Amino acid sequence: MRLPYAPWVESPLILAPMAGVSEAPFRQICRRLGADVLMTEFLAAEAIRRGIRKTLEGAEFESVERPIGVQIYGADAEAMGRAAAIVTEAYAPEFIDINFGCPVKKVVQRNGGSGCLRDLELVDRIIRAVVSSTHVPVTVKTRSGWSEGSRDPVGIALRMQDAGARAFTLHARTRTQMFAGTANWDEIARVVEALDIPVIGNGDIHTADDVIRMRDHTGCAGVMIGRGSFGNPWIFRDARALLDGRPRPPAPQPAERFVLALEHAELALRLQGDSRKTVIEFRKHLGWYTRGLPGASALRERLFHVETMTEAAMIFQEYLEPVAAAA
Repeated sequence: MRLPYAPWVESPLILAPMAGVSEAPFRQICRRLGADVLMTEFLAAEAIRRGIRKTLEGAEFESVERPIGVQIYGADAEAMGRAAAIVTEAYAPEFIDINFGCPVKKVVQRNGGSGCLRDLELVDRIIRAVVSSTHVPVTVKTRSGWSEGSRDPVGIALRMQDAGARAFTLHARTRTQMFAGTANWDEIARVVEALDIPVIGNGDIHTADDVIRMRDHTGCAGVMIGRGSFGNPWIFRDARALLDGRPRPPAPQPAERFVLALEHAELALRLQGDSRKTVIEFRKHLGWYTRGLPGASALRERLFHVETMTEAAMIFQEYLEPVAAAA
């Protein structure tokens, strides 16, 4: 079953919406490496309705990022509908996604994200309000329930489908699990069997092999990749090769990692401003690109203190010098 916003590709690979990570620079890097569909960070509907500039900037994207979905969250159906209308008119994304899955305390305290799962009548009203406010497909991302006692992924999925969702993404953990334990892929498989709309699997995708295992285990229409992409956008390239029956490409060597990290950094400076703030916020990405390398801990320690991207480039060059000398 094909997704309404990516009907040309079978088993699309989707970059998950992640606060502070799935910003435009990282989205564009992931697109370059093979992500079929991108999503913005999750944005507060109330802030969109009030015209808060910082939040509205989070909905902006460049044409190279299409197809892209803007994800919104909130606990007020009217505000969610209004936000969907504003986003549709101002930015024209391929789809709008509703976040019913975020487990973060400050979001849940306002009944947003997975907090909505404590009131499925509210969930119903929100989806219907958003659907009635936009002409683009409305999709949902959620968890298996608020807690073990209310865990009912199939029931939740059917309700969201009936309210008008055109695609359904399940992170197969409850809110109380946060990111602990193991995602229950059996639940994704049961939702796939129950729904008439495409189901996207999410949770515990760390490698390209995990993508294949999830597809084969659940029959899902697409796979959403979140934390497994941190410092490793090559996961999209490798997963697409395996999905297409091609050999897995060679793993990126340190020099290739560093080149992409610096290209990512240049995008951040262009899209987010050439400032110290951009550099400081980018430090986490520099650290992620070093994962698994010999001496990674000491390398990260240096990178976490850079004040400019030029400093980062020098640190990478110094790391590679012994390798070059031995060649």
